[in-house]
Amino acid sequence: MSEQVLYEVAGGVCTLTLNNPERRNSWNPDMESQYFSALDRAAADSDVRAIVLTGADRWFCPGLDSQRLEQAAGPVGLQLEGRRSQHYALTIPKPMIAAINGACAGIGLVQALMCDVRFMARGAKLSTAYSKLGIPAEYGLSWLLPRMIGIEWSLDLLLSSRPVDADEAQHIGLVSRVSDPDTVVADAQAYARTLASGSSPIAMATIRRQVWGDLSKHYTEANEGWFEAMLRLNRPDNPDFAEGVTAFVERRSPNFEPVRPDAELPALPPFAQQ
Repeated sequence: MSEQVLYEVAGGVCTLTLNNPERRNSWNPDMESQYFSALDRAAADSDVRAIVLTGADRWFCPGLDSQRLEQAAGPVGLQLEGRRSQHYALTIPKPMIAAINGACAGIGLVQALMCDVRFMARGAKLSTAYSKLGIPAEYGLSWLLPRMIGIEWSLDLLLSSRPVDADEAQHIGLVSRVSDPDTVVADAQAYARTLASGSSPIAMATIRRQVWGDLSKHYTEANEGWFEAMLRLNRPDNPDFAEGVTAFVERRSPNFEPVRPDAELPALPPFAQQ
């Protein structure tokens, strides 16, 4: 099996690179398996405090490999048995930043949207792709996109499958940062390093679960969840709260502990389990 996902750690940041440039980093079963395994590795790695996802060469991930698309459109259909959820990245207790350096569509767009913050290179394009393939919005994007960018923009992108450039993607709220093509990965890594060096890993893991999980809750449930999380993070076995306050008072950089594999976190959102 070729190495279709590269794994590199520096300065508390793990960079995962989708690496199948001969097929423009298009998605296939080997890439999927290696990507989710790399997420498991990063989650267990105490040296990793934030994760950056990008693509090799000039592409991010333009969707499912055309060879797989032809098989899916044939009599056998799309095989989903034995696969992890495409929302699997949401189970990782570390912040994820996408560096969209090139074409991003279909299942590639899904993976970018599973990240918490998105950087996009000028000249890159993204697309939902589904309507032009004769298929519905996949993996719950008909639920997720309206919560991110509103109903009209979501319907526009899903109905037309038109390409969207970086400036428009930022304008409608699909990405938050726009970078030059030569610096998009470095910019995402620099942002990730600020999280790795200045934010509590257990707090970031908790906040990530809160934000994604609270999408499926009413306000009162979210507020109850905050109170429960606050009680957990204010226990003697979690030194980060005291360290954060002390570092703030002393005007120094904090020295936070890595997030423990057995850390108690808010429940996963229901859609992350599908």
